[in-house]
Amino acid sequence: MLTLAGCASTPRLAETTQENLPRQWLLDDVPFHAQRDYQCGPATLAMVLNNVGVDVEVESLIPQVFLPGREGSVQPEMLATVRRHGHIPFVIEGRLDALLTEVAAGHPVVVMQNLSLPAWPMWHYAVAIGFDLDRNELILHSGEEPRRVESFRRFDATWARSDRWAFVALPPGELPVDLRPDRAMAAISDFERLQGAAAALPAWEILAERLADNGLAHFGLGNARHATGDASGAITAFERAVDTQPDLAVAWLNLGLAMRGQGDITGAREALERAASQPGHWQPHAREALETLEER
Repeated sequence: MLTLAGCASTPRLAETTQENLPRQWLLDDVPFHAQRDYQCGPATLAMVLNNVGVDVEVESLIPQVFLPGREGSVQPEMLATVRRHGHIPFVIEGRLDALLTEVAAGHPVVVMQNLSLPAWPMWHYAVAIGFDLDRNELILHSGEEPRRVESFRRFDATWARSDRWAFVALPPGELPVDLRPDRAMAAISDFERLQGAAAALPAWEILAERLADNGLAHFGLGNARHATGDASGAITAFERAVDTQPDLAVAWLNLGLAMRGQGDITGAREALERAASQPGHWQPHAREALETLEER
Protein backbone atom coordinates (compact mmCIF):
# COMPACT_ATOMS: atom_id res chain seq x y z
CA MET A 1 0.00 0.00 0.00
CA LEU A 2 2.92 2.34 0.64
CA THR A 3 4.05 1.87 -2.94
CA LEU A 4 0.58 2.47 -4.30
CA ALA A 5 0.03 5.57 -2.19
CA GLY A 6 3.46 6.84 -3.09
CA CYS A 7 2.37 7.26 -6.70
CA ALA A 8 -0.39 9.66 -5.71
CA SER A 9 0.05 13.40 -5.37
CA THR A 10 -0.95 15.53 -2.42
CA PRO A 11 -4.42 17.01 -3.12
CA ARG A 12 -4.41 20.77 -3.43
CA LEU A 13 -6.80 22.69 -1.26
CA ALA A 14 -8.69 25.72 -2.53
CA GLU A 15 -7.39 29.11 -1.44
CA THR A 16 -10.64 29.78 0.41
CA THR A 17 -10.16 26.57 2.38
CA GLN A 18 -6.64 27.57 3.29
CA GLU A 19 -7.82 31.02 4.35
CA ASN A 20 -10.96 30.06 6.27
CA LEU A 21 -9.89 26.97 8.22
CA PRO A 22 -7.65 26.89 11.29
CA ARG A 23 -4.16 25.57 10.63
CA GLN A 24 -4.62 22.78 13.19
CA TRP A 25 -7.87 21.30 14.44
CA LEU A 26 -8.88 18.30 16.53
CA LEU A 27 -12.27 17.08 17.74
CA ASP A 28 -10.83 15.55 20.87
CA ASP A 29 -14.20 14.57 22.40
CA VAL A 30 -15.15 12.07 19.68
CA PRO A 31 -15.16 8.66 21.38
CA PHE A 32 -13.05 5.82 20.01
CA HIS A 33 -14.10 2.21 19.50
CA ALA A 34 -11.55 -0.29 18.25
CA GLN A 35 -12.45 -1.94 14.96
CA ARG A 36 -11.75 -5.65 14.55
CA ASP A 37 -12.93 -8.66 12.57
CA TYR A 38 -14.37 -6.65 9.66
CA GLN A 39 -16.47 -4.58 12.08
CA CYS A 40 -15.18 -1.14 11.15
CA GLY A 41 -18.67 -0.14 9.95
CA PRO A 42 -20.42 -0.70 13.31
CA ALA A 43 -17.47 0.83 15.17
CA THR A 44 -17.43 4.03 13.14
CA LEU A 45 -21.19 4.38 13.50
CA ALA A 46 -20.91 3.99 17.25
CA MET A 47 -18.29 6.76 17.31
CA VAL A 48 -20.34 9.33 15.41
CA LEU A 49 -23.62 8.39 17.09
CA ASN A 50 -22.07 8.53 20.56
CA ASN A 51 -20.64 11.91 19.60
CA VAL A 52 -24.15 13.33 19.03
CA GLY A 53 -25.51 11.84 22.23
CA VAL A 54 -26.90 8.49 21.09
CA ASP A 55 -26.22 5.84 23.72
CA VAL A 56 -25.46 2.83 21.57
CA GLU A 57 -22.84 0.08 21.73
CA VAL A 58 -20.85 -1.40 18.86
CA GLU A 59 -22.27 -4.85 19.61
CA SER A 60 -25.85 -3.68 19.13
CA LEU A 61 -24.98 -2.14 15.75
CA ILE A 62 -23.27 -5.23 14.33
CA PRO A 63 -26.47 -7.07 13.29
CA GLN A 64 -27.84 -3.86 11.78
CA VAL A 65 -24.99 -3.15 9.37
CA PHE A 66 -22.57 -6.10 9.27
CA LEU A 67 -23.15 -8.49 6.38
CA PRO A 68 -21.24 -11.75 7.04
CA GLY A 69 -21.31 -12.79 3.40
CA ARG A 70 -19.67 -9.51 2.43
CA GLU A 71 -17.34 -9.53 5.45
CA GLY A 72 -18.25 -5.93 6.12
CA SER A 73 -20.85 -3.19 5.89
CA VAL A 74 -22.20 -1.48 2.78
CA GLN A 75 -23.20 2.14 2.40
CA PRO A 76 -27.02 1.80 2.38
CA GLU A 77 -26.99 -0.10 5.68
CA MET A 78 -24.65 2.48 7.21
CA LEU A 79 -26.97 5.35 6.28
CA ALA A 80 -30.14 3.49 7.24
CA THR A 81 -28.75 2.71 10.70
CA VAL A 82 -28.08 6.39 11.34
CA ARG A 83 -31.71 7.14 10.46
CA ARG A 84 -32.99 4.40 12.74
CA HIS A 85 -31.19 6.12 15.59
CA GLY A 86 -32.95 9.43 14.97
CA HIS A 87 -30.26 11.28 13.03
CA ILE A 88 -29.80 12.30 9.40
CA PRO A 89 -26.83 11.08 7.37
CA PHE A 90 -25.71 13.65 4.80
CA VAL A 91 -23.35 12.34 2.15
CA ILE A 92 -20.87 15.14 1.51
CA GLU A 93 -19.08 16.10 -1.65
CA GLY A 94 -16.03 13.95 -2.36
CA ARG A 95 -13.40 16.64 -1.94
CA LEU A 96 -10.82 17.01 0.78
CA ASP A 97 -11.89 20.67 1.11
CA ALA A 98 -15.44 19.59 1.98
CA LEU A 99 -14.23 16.96 4.43
CA LEU A 100 -11.95 19.38 6.29
CA THR A 101 -14.65 22.04 6.37
CA GLU A 102 -17.07 19.67 8.08
CA VAL A 103 -14.47 18.61 10.64
CA ALA A 104 -13.70 22.27 11.37
CA ALA A 105 -17.44 22.84 11.93
CA GLY A 106 -17.44 20.18 14.63
CA HIS A 107 -18.77 17.33 12.49
CA PRO A 108 -16.72 14.12 12.55
CA VAL A 109 -16.82 12.56 9.09
CA VAL A 110 -17.22 8.86 8.33
CA VAL A 111 -15.01 8.01 5.35
CA MET A 112 -14.78 4.89 3.23
CA GLN A 113 -11.39 3.74 2.00
CA ASN A 114 -10.01 0.90 -0.06
CA LEU A 115 -6.74 -0.12 1.56
CA SER A 116 -5.74 -2.44 -1.28
CA LEU A 117 -5.75 -2.65 -5.07
CA PRO A 118 -8.95 -1.65 -6.89
CA ALA A 119 -9.23 -5.18 -8.29
CA TRP A 120 -8.96 -6.76 -4.82
CA PRO A 121 -10.57 -4.19 -2.54
CA MET A 122 -10.09 -4.12 1.21
CA TRP A 123 -12.91 -1.82 2.27
CA HIS A 124 -12.45 0.12 5.47
CA TYR A 125 -14.39 2.80 7.37
CA ALA A 126 -12.75 5.41 9.57
CA VAL A 127 -13.76 8.67 11.25
CA ALA A 128 -11.94 11.90 10.37
CA ILE A 129 -11.62 14.02 13.51
CA GLY A 130 -8.84 16.53 12.83
CA PHE A 131 -6.16 17.90 10.54
CA ASP A 132 -2.91 19.83 10.32
CA LEU A 133 -2.74 22.05 7.25
CA ASP A 134 0.92 22.93 7.78
CA ARG A 135 1.90 19.26 7.72
CA ASN A 136 -0.75 18.18 5.16
CA GLU A 137 -2.01 15.57 7.60
CA LEU A 138 -5.41 14.14 8.52
CA ILE A 139 -6.25 12.68 11.93
CA LEU A 140 -8.59 9.70 12.08
CA HIS A 141 -10.00 7.14 14.48
CA SER A 142 -9.11 4.13 12.35
CA GLY A 143 -8.86 0.40 12.97
CA GLU A 144 -7.44 -0.22 16.41
CA GLU A 145 -5.63 3.11 16.43
CA PRO A 146 -7.19 6.28 17.88
CA ARG A 147 -6.01 9.58 16.41
CA ARG A 148 -4.13 7.93 13.61
CA VAL A 149 -2.18 10.47 11.52
CA GLU A 150 -2.13 10.03 7.73
CA SER A 151 -0.72 12.33 5.11
CA PHE A 152 -3.28 13.95 2.84
CA ARG A 153 -1.61 12.14 -0.05
CA ARG A 154 -1.84 8.68 1.44
CA PHE A 155 -5.37 9.20 2.70
CA ASP A 156 -6.65 10.58 -0.60
CA ALA A 157 -5.15 7.67 -2.53
CA THR A 158 -7.19 5.17 -0.51
CA TRP A 159 -10.26 7.39 -0.29
CA ALA A 160 -10.33 7.90 -4.07
CA ARG A 161 -10.82 4.15 -4.56
CA SER A 162 -14.23 4.44 -2.86
CA ASP A 163 -15.15 7.38 -5.12
CA ARG A 164 -14.39 9.52 -2.06
CA TRP A 165 -17.55 8.47 -0.22
CA ALA A 166 -18.12 10.17 3.13
CA PHE A 167 -20.96 11.37 5.34
CA VAL A 168 -21.78 13.25 8.51
CA ALA A 169 -24.49 12.20 10.99
CA LEU A 170 -26.44 15.18 12.31
CA PRO A 171 -29.54 15.68 14.45
CA PRO A 172 -32.61 17.12 12.70
CA GLY A 173 -32.18 20.88 12.69
CA GLU A 174 -28.48 20.83 11.82
CA LEU A 175 -27.07 20.86 8.29
CA PRO A 176 -23.66 20.18 6.80
CA VAL A 177 -21.60 23.23 5.94
CA ASP A 178 -21.00 22.21 2.34
CA LEU A 179 -24.67 21.87 1.45
CA ARG A 180 -25.86 20.46 -1.86
CA PRO A 181 -29.61 21.14 -2.10
CA ASP A 182 -30.71 18.04 -4.00
CA ARG A 183 -28.77 15.67 -1.76
CA ALA A 184 -29.87 17.46 1.38
CA MET A 185 -33.55 17.24 0.42
CA ALA A 186 -33.15 13.56 -0.46
CA ALA A 187 -31.46 12.88 2.89
CA ILE A 188 -34.24 14.62 4.84
CA SER A 189 -36.94 12.89 2.79
CA ASP A 190 -35.39 9.47 3.46
CA PHE A 191 -35.28 10.30 7.16
CA GLU A 192 -38.91 11.48 7.11
CA ARG A 193 -40.09 8.26 5.48
CA LEU A 194 -38.62 6.30 8.38
CA GLN A 195 -39.13 8.60 11.37
CA GLY A 196 -42.18 10.62 10.34
CA ALA A 197 -42.94 14.26 9.60
CA ALA A 198 -42.74 15.48 13.20
CA ALA A 199 -39.17 14.20 13.55
CA ALA A 200 -38.16 15.67 10.19
CA LEU A 201 -39.85 19.05 10.66
CA PRO A 202 -36.83 20.79 12.28
CA ALA A 203 -34.70 19.68 9.35
CA TRP A 204 -37.13 21.12 6.80
CA GLU A 205 -37.40 24.35 8.79
CA ILE A 206 -33.65 24.97 8.80
CA LEU A 207 -33.26 23.86 5.18
CA ALA A 208 -35.96 26.28 3.98
CA GLU A 209 -34.31 29.04 6.00
CA ARG A 210 -30.90 28.31 4.50
CA LEU A 211 -32.24 27.78 0.96
CA ALA A 212 -34.60 30.74 0.98
CA ASP A 213 -34.84 30.88 -2.82
CA ASN A 214 -35.39 27.15 -3.36
CA GLY A 215 -39.02 26.30 -4.06
CA LEU A 216 -38.63 22.59 -3.36
CA ALA A 217 -37.22 23.25 0.11
CA HIS A 218 -40.33 25.29 1.01
CA PHE A 219 -42.51 22.62 -0.59
CA GLY A 220 -40.95 19.95 1.63
CA LEU A 221 -41.50 22.19 4.64
CA GLY A 222 -45.14 22.69 3.67
CA ASN A 223 -45.73 18.96 3.42
CA ALA A 224 -44.16 18.34 6.83
CA ARG A 225 -46.19 21.10 8.45
CA HIS A 226 -49.40 19.79 6.88
CA ALA A 227 -48.65 16.25 8.05
CA THR A 228 -48.18 17.49 11.62
CA GLY A 229 -51.48 19.39 11.60
CA ASP A 230 -50.18 22.91 10.99
CA ALA A 231 -52.46 23.84 8.09
CA SER A 232 -51.83 27.59 8.17
CA GLY A 233 -48.08 27.03 8.37
CA ALA A 234 -48.30 24.64 5.44
CA ILE A 235 -50.13 27.24 3.36
CA THR A 236 -47.45 29.81 4.16
CA ALA A 237 -44.72 27.42 3.06
CA PHE A 238 -46.54 26.44 -0.15
CA GLU A 239 -47.07 30.12 -0.96
CA ARG A 240 -43.36 30.73 -0.50
CA ALA A 241 -42.62 27.74 -2.75
CA VAL A 242 -44.67 29.09 -5.65
CA ASP A 243 -43.38 32.62 -5.11
CA THR A 244 -39.82 31.40 -5.58
CA GLN A 245 -40.66 28.81 -8.27
CA PRO A 246 -43.88 29.74 -10.11
CA ASP A 247 -43.76 26.68 -12.39
CA LEU A 248 -43.75 24.20 -9.48
CA ALA A 249 -47.09 22.58 -10.28
CA VAL A 250 -47.14 20.22 -7.31
CA ALA A 251 -46.74 23.16 -4.92
CA TRP A 252 -49.69 24.93 -6.54
CA LEU A 253 -51.68 21.70 -6.22
CA ASN A 254 -50.89 21.23 -2.54
CA LEU A 255 -51.51 24.91 -1.89
CA GLY A 256 -54.95 24.60 -3.45
CA LEU A 257 -55.78 21.47 -1.46
CA ALA A 258 -54.61 23.07 1.79
CA MET A 259 -56.68 26.18 1.12
CA ARG A 260 -59.69 24.04 0.32
CA GLY A 261 -59.24 22.26 3.62
CA GLN A 262 -59.28 25.63 5.38
CA GLY A 263 -62.44 26.72 3.60
CA ASP A 264 -60.76 29.28 1.32
CA ILE A 265 -62.57 28.27 -1.86
CA THR A 266 -61.51 31.33 -3.88
CA GLY A 267 -57.87 30.89 -3.03
CA ALA A 268 -58.11 27.15 -3.62
CA ARG A 269 -59.60 27.66 -7.08
CA GLU A 270 -56.88 30.11 -8.10
CA ALA A 271 -54.11 27.78 -6.93
CA LEU A 272 -55.64 24.69 -8.54
CA GLU A 273 -56.13 26.54 -11.82
CA ARG A 274 -52.45 27.43 -11.79
CA ALA A 275 -51.59 23.77 -11.15
CA ALA A 276 -53.93 22.61 -13.92
CA SER A 277 -52.33 25.03 -16.39
CA GLN A 278 -48.93 23.39 -15.94
CA PRO A 279 -48.26 20.38 -18.21
CA GLY A 280 -46.95 17.26 -16.57
CA HIS A 281 -47.71 14.55 -14.07
CA TRP A 282 -49.73 16.70 -11.66
CA GLN A 283 -52.08 18.24 -14.22
CA PRO A 284 -54.75 15.48 -14.08
CA HIS A 285 -54.76 15.60 -10.27
CA ALA A 286 -55.26 19.36 -10.35
CA ARG A 287 -58.10 19.11 -12.85
CA GLU A 288 -59.79 16.45 -10.76
CA ALA A 289 -59.46 18.62 -7.65
CA LEU A 290 -60.96 21.55 -9.58
CA GLU A 291 -63.93 19.46 -10.67
CA THR A 292 -64.51 18.38 -7.08
CA LEU A 293 -64.29 21.98 -5.96
CA GLU A 294 -66.88 23.13 -8.51
CA GLU A 295 -69.32 20.48 -7.29
CA ARG A 296 -69.41 22.09 -3.84
